[in-house]
Amino acid sequence: MTKLDQIRAAEAQLLLSTYERNPILFVGGEDVYLIDENGERYLDLLSGIGVNALGYGHPALEAAIARQSRALIHTSNLFYHEGQAELALRLTERTGLDRAFFANSGTEAWEGALKLARAHAGLLRSEGKNIGTKFLALDQSFHGRTLGSVSTTYKEKYREPFGPVVPGVEFVNFNDVADLRAKFSNEVCAILVEAIQGEAGVRPVTQEFIAEARALASSTGALLIIDEIQAGMGRTGKWCAYQHYDIQPDVTTLAKPLAGGIPMGAILCTDEVARAIHPGMHGTTFGGGPLACAVANTVIDTIEKDHLLANATEVGEYFQAKLRGVAQRHESIVDVRGKGLMIAAELDSPELAKLTVAEMLKRHIVINCTSDTALRLLPPFILKRAHVDAAVDALDEILTTHAPHVAAQPAGGHNRG
Repeated sequence: MTKLDQIRAAEAQLLLSTYERNPILFVGGEDVYLIDENGERYLDLLSGIGVNALGYGHPALEAAIARQSRALIHTSNLFYHEGQAELALRLTERTGLDRAFFANSGTEAWEGALKLARAHAGLLRSEGKNIGTKFLALDQSFHGRTLGSVSTTYKEKYREPFGPVVPGVEFVNFNDVADLRAKFSNEVCAILVEAIQGEAGVRPVTQEFIAEARALASSTGALLIIDEIQAGMGRTGKWCAYQHYDIQPDVTTLAKPLAGGIPMGAILCTDEVARAIHPGMHGTTFGGGPLACAVANTVIDTIEKDHLLANATEVGEYFQAKLRGVAQRHESIVDVRGKGLMIAAELDSPELAKLTVAEMLKRHIVINCTSDTALRLLPPFILKRAHVDAAVDALDEILTTHAPHVAAQPAGGHNRG
C-alpha cells in the first residue's frame, strides 16, 4: 500500500465521516503551490478555503512562528501577554470598530457575535427600550457549523439533521429591500449579513440593501452584524468587504486568513455594544493565544508592507476580465462575479461544474465548486498574472472539450449580476 492508501484506510476506521476528500496527499507547499508526496506541484486557487493569504512557506510567517514558539505558545486569558492588545489595535484601526475578542475559528466568532447581540438587547431592555431577541438572516447565508451558527445558516441540509435549532431566526430574501422592511420590527435584536456571500457562490449584497439594513437597525437599537469570515482581511482589496459600501457595522467577525493558517477568529464591535459584556459572561481557553496573535500581527504587517491589498484588487480585476473573455467563447459560463481575489465563475449545470473541478485538479490546479454551479476562486493574496493565465487557459481547454457534451441545467437559481 502507498502512504496515501494507508492514511485513507486509517481515516476510514478512525475518523467521523464529514468530508469527501480528494485522493491526494499533500506534504508541503511553496509560494502559491501545494506539493504532493511525489513532488508534484499544484497551483492552489483555493488557499485552504480562503485561509492561506500569504501562500506557503512565507519567510515572514515562518520567522514569526519560530520566534514566538521559542518564547511562549500558550498561557491563558487569566493573564496578560504581549500580543492581544497589539493585534486588537491593528484590527480596530483597520475596521473602524473599537474593541476585539479573539476566538479559535470563524464559527466560534460568529457564535460569540450572536451572544453579544442577545446580551446587548437585554441591556437595552434593562434601560427601558422595547427590543426583542429575534435575528434576521439572509436567504443562502452560511455562518458556520456550531448550533447557533447553523441556526442562522439558510440551507435546510445544514440545519435539519440537528433540529430543533436555536429559535428566533427568520430569513430575508437576498437583496430584497421590501422583504427586509416587512420582516423588521422592534422584535429584532440583529440583522445578520455577509457583504459578499461565500458559500452561496460569491454573491455581493447591493448598496441599497445594506444601507437599508443599517438604517433599520439604527432606528431601534438593533445591531447590524456583518460576517467577514471569508471576505475580510484584505481578500476583496479592502480590509473588510463592507468598506466597499461605506457602511459601518456594529459588529463584524473575522477568521480564515487572519493568522495565515494558524486557527484564529475575532469579533470586533463598537464601544456601545461592548457595554453588554462583563467578566465571566463569555470566554475561551485557546482564543487569542500568544502564537496566534504573533502570527496575525505578522500577517497584517506583511499585507501592508507588500501592498497586497492593491495586488488583490489589480490581479482580481485581471482574473475577472480573463474569465469574462472565456465566457465570450463559452455559453456554459453564465456569470462571472466577485471582488478582489474572491471570485466565482458560474456554470450552467452542476454536472459540468463538478467535472470542471475534477479536470482542473488533473491539471494540478486546485479550485472548488459551491452552491452546485459556482466555481469558487479564493487564491492567496500573493497571486500573480502568470498564475491567472495558466488557470484560465486550463479552464478554456476543459470547457472546449467537455461543455458541449454536458446538458445545461438551471444554475442554482441565483440572481445574476
